[in-house]
Amino acid sequence: MHSFKNKHNLIIGSILILGFNTLNNLALAELTETPSGHESHHEQTSTEWPGVYNGFVPCEDCNGIKTSLALNSNNTYLLIRQYVGKSEREIVEKGKFSTGSDNNILVLTPRNNIEAGVHYYSVGENSLTQLDNNGNAITGKKAEKYRLMKNDIKPPKGGGHAGH
Repeated sequence: MHSFKNKHNLIIGSILILGFNTLNNLALAELTETPSGHESHHEQTSTEWPGVYNGFVPCEDCNGIKTSLALNSNNTYLLIRQYVGKSEREIVEKGKFSTGSDNNILVLTPRNNIEAGVHYYSVGENSLTQLDNNGNAITGKKAEKYRLMKNDIKPPKGGGHAGH
C-alpha cells in the first residue's frame, strides 16, 4: 500500500510539472513568433518589451490574480490569469499590443473577447505596472501590488522549440 501511495504521488507531481512546462513552452513559442517580412514599426526604448512577465495582483472577490503576460516581438501578446481562491481555471487571452500616446504605456487589445476590453500597462525597467481601465495609474495602499516582473526566460537560440 505504501508503494502505491508513493507511485500515486510521483504521478501527480509529474502531471503538475508537465502542466507547468507546457504553459512555459506556450509562452516561449509565442515569444519566438516573428513578423513575416517586416519589422515592428514601433521604436523600442532602452527597455525591451518582449518577454514573459509574472505577478500576483489584487482581486476584490478572490485571494488574488496569478498573472502571466507574454509580450512577443511581433506586437502580439498572450495573457494567462487565474483567480486564486475562486477558480482553478486559467483564463487565456490573445491579442495585439501597441504603444499609447506616450511610448511608456502599452495598450493591449484582445483578439476575440471584446467584453474583456483594452488593458493598459506602464513600462518600467524589467517590469510592467497594470493601469486602470482608463489608462491611469492605480492609487491607494495596494498600488504597488499591480506590478508584473519580467522573467529571465530566454527563447531558445535558432528559433526552434526546446526538445526538438
